[in-house]
Amino acid sequence: MDIILDKNKRYTYADYLTWLDGKTRELLDGFVRLMSPAPTLTHAEITGNIFFLLKSYIISNNGSCKAYTAPFDVRLPKRPDEITDNKIYTVVQPDICIVCDESKLDERGCLGAPDMVVEITSVSSQKYDFNDKFNLYEAAGVKEYWVVSPKEKAVNVFLLQENGKYDSGTNYEKEVEIPVKTLPGLSLKTIDIFPDKV
Repeated sequence: MDIILDKNKRYTYADYLTWLDGKTRELLDGFVRLMSPAPTLTHAEITGNIFFLLKSYIISNNGSCKAYTAPFDVRLPKRPDEITDNKIYTVVQPDICIVCDESKLDERGCLGAPDMVVEITSVSSQKYDFNDKFNLYEAAGVKEYWVVSPKEKAVNVFLLQENGKYDSGTNYEKEVEIPVKTLPGLSLKTIDIFPDKV
């Protein structure tokens, strides 16, 4: 049965937990954003490629960080003392995230900012990923934010600076290597990220 939600009402994570209709949603400052029912084949392939490369590197280097793919709830409280379900207004499901602080992990996902987030964008989500999510991840303290654009075969990487703001970003296109700051020593080749038919 469909759940009717008021797009002008602010909801909390406690409300979010009661929505058991199988639809994928995110909460940004309490406001609901309905996600696409399923990713495209290209989106799924790119997600799988990046996740495989990150996860393999972590495992082969006995790393302490953990890599996750959506659906995986990341709860982002505004303040460290507002971590109860009824005080959390932002819950997102990044395409991929890496968490290096194990204390942020529990059975429901991640509570607090992941170290790295990767979003694979589309025509419909481009503004959301480059604006709303950019601002959200910056404010939350995500140290490394990647926006992957399949159509352009490009990856934009934003790194959090000491002033708490992202840098102007680096755009990687064509056949280049992209350093992963969260996992020192790892670089991903764009040729390994994008499937041939993109």
